[in-house]
Amino acid sequence: MVAKIIYDENLKMFHLSNDKISYIMHVDHHNVLTHIYMGGKVRNLSTLGIYPKFNRDFEVNPEEVGLDYRQFSLGILPLEYSGNNSGDFREPSLIIRDQEGSTVNDFRYIDHEIFDGVSQIDGLPSSYVEAQDEAKTLRLYLFDEALQHELVLNYTVFNNQPVIARSAKLINKSDQKSVIYKIASASVDVEPGDYDLLQLNGSWARERMVEREAIHTGIKKLDSKRGSSSHHQNPFIAILDKHTTEFRGKAVGYQLVYSGSHEMTVEKDPYQNLRVQLGIQSTGFEWNLSPEESFQTPEVLIAFSNQGINGLSQSYHDFIKQHIIPRKYAEFERPVLINNWEATYFDFTEEKVFDLVDKANELGIELFVLDDGWFGKRDDDFSSLGDWFEYHEKIPNGLKNIADYVHDKGMKFGLWFEPEMISEESELYKNHPDWVLHDVNKRASRGRSQYVLDMGRQEVRENIYTQMIEILDSIDIDYVKWDMNRNISETYSAALEDNKSGEANHRYILGLYDLLDRITSRYDNILFESCSGGGGRFDLGMLQYMPQVWTSDNTDPIARLKIQYGTSMIAPINTMGAHVSASPNHQTGRTTSIDFRAAVAYAGVYGYELDITSLNEDELASIAQQVRFYKENRALIQTGTFTRLMSPFEGNQVAWSIHNDNKMLLFYFEVLNEASKPLHKIKPMYLDPDVKYLVKYEGSEFEAYGDELMNLGIYIYPQLKNDFSARIFEITAI
Repeated sequence: MVAKIIYDENLKMFHLSNDKISYIMHVDHHNVLTHIYMGGKVRNLSTLGIYPKFNRDFEVNPEEVGLDYRQFSLGILPLEYSGNNSGDFREPSLIIRDQEGSTVNDFRYIDHEIFDGVSQIDGLPSSYVEAQDEAKTLRLYLFDEALQHELVLNYTVFNNQPVIARSAKLINKSDQKSVIYKIASASVDVEPGDYDLLQLNGSWARERMVEREAIHTGIKKLDSKRGSSSHHQNPFIAILDKHTTEFRGKAVGYQLVYSGSHEMTVEKDPYQNLRVQLGIQSTGFEWNLSPEESFQTPEVLIAFSNQGINGLSQSYHDFIKQHIIPRKYAEFERPVLINNWEATYFDFTEEKVFDLVDKANELGIELFVLDDGWFGKRDDDFSSLGDWFEYHEKIPNGLKNIADYVHDKGMKFGLWFEPEMISEESELYKNHPDWVLHDVNKRASRGRSQYVLDMGRQEVRENIYTQMIEILDSIDIDYVKWDMNRNISETYSAALEDNKSGEANHRYILGLYDLLDRITSRYDNILFESCSGGGGRFDLGMLQYMPQVWTSDNTDPIARLKIQYGTSMIAPINTMGAHVSASPNHQTGRTTSIDFRAAVAYAGVYGYELDITSLNEDELASIAQQVRFYKENRALIQTGTFTRLMSPFEGNQVAWSIHNDNKMLLFYFEVLNEASKPLHKIKPMYLDPDVKYLVKYEGSEFEAYGDELMNLGIYIYPQLKNDFSARIFEITAI
């Protein structure tokens, strides 16, 4: 069903809908914009959901309602966007200070417009459509008479997607300056209920750990103050009904399309009402707004599922493929790659690179990526960031010679960059020490022995852009890995006036997006992969420019079970880099079989990250077979539907599947072996109950109908006999 937006003039209600979702708002008699409903599709508008007017002691009443009327209080209404210090004592969506020092604001509805397509957000990544009839947008205009500021709220509903895109824009219509201290992208007041909060937290090499907890009275704030979306707190949360599971119950997800510091607030008031807010991190944030200037927030994608958490994830997967990453990459076959990083680290030679390429070519690998160490005088992580010219002492015949060698083998060639960083020991630092993002009057912290460039400055971006295109124009490059190996501290820009220092963090992100847009637009034939010490910037903002992300620096398959499981909550697996690395693993020291490592890595953009020239014949034969298997099933893996079946956060057994209309790959993993263990079963989902399937695994095969497989399940027999074991079932329609 196509997207619809209806405004009922008599009821003063807005209804955004398609066949999967409804979002309803109401403008009351005082022009306060209230939230009525967000959830599964409803057919009609009525007064049923309008919040009743009644008195609550110790709530305050706006002056315009009259001296004797106590039945109207902003503090108890379900609001679409909350003001500050104007009678609503819950978390404000917006804090502004005018020139007199007042932070009171109270925005009321004045007008609206409805149009086809999406709301264009200048300077920020956001959801897009290729044809205007793929979506409809409601633009609401609110105004604060005392402040003389206009607030524009955008709501977009898409065809056949249970997703609403929201953003906000503040415009100074007064003749005086003001300062923004907080501005949420979206605020949603949820009806009273017994809810759980789902979040994805972690750290370096332990990204997106799934944590679920009951929501109690009070305020819970989840955030990043690191200048990036971070390893530590992904900009995603979900509100779940208490009994929601992977496949049953209601779930509402919120994802911020932003790569910088952010905050997500969940507040449960004493009346059990819930307020959910997402936006730019307000700590340290100040934005000066002169007359006629505006500030645009990042976008939030709010998704609804009545089929559990798995249904929520699959909605996000479909949406991201169609409306976030460039459309051509929705079904683009990612090549099987090998990256030299864990094979050589900085210590490589041309001869070693050629040996890796030769062996990779023999094994059927399609892309060779030369990682850190090819530029400046880079032999360790103490130098050369910012000097994006070839290191001829290490590569005497040049990058072009390596690229040509790779291409002559019929393979593709990729290269690593870290454009946002600068080393103290570099030509760039000697010439421009003031380009470091820090206060020159205070100590600056190093991270991985490096500093951060001030990407908010045009001249800095221009320098890096010029250096990069000199490399990318002169060498035939098919793939770029864009890294960021530290977070931002001492955020201060020498280019900003003193009263604008609170803008530096956001200006950095705006500058980054500008550089990303210029580079990726110029080289639309290059496949870009985002990285930040692994998955430290796995967010929808980066995915708009780079359709895949290095999921984690941790390549241990046991750790990856949790990391990839958690990441699948928010993004499709064709955005997730997953590689087979050495054993013992370089991050955990754990020893696992090469077949187990591959079984875990298959659920992503597949590759290798180890010294294949040092492997024995059995290991090489295994890799050749793994590459053949992945290529045979690549279209299914990268474009099929991913389903989580058994959670690594809940037990010793883990399972997931990938399916399309004709075939399913069903993966089962056991972490530790047990004596006298139960005989486990696995039950696939989403098969056609009326179709007969051929099931193959480890030399065995049988036939069964879809309803048998889904209801009776498949015994894990013979039982797995070792720690860190896997079994893959190929289920093909007959």
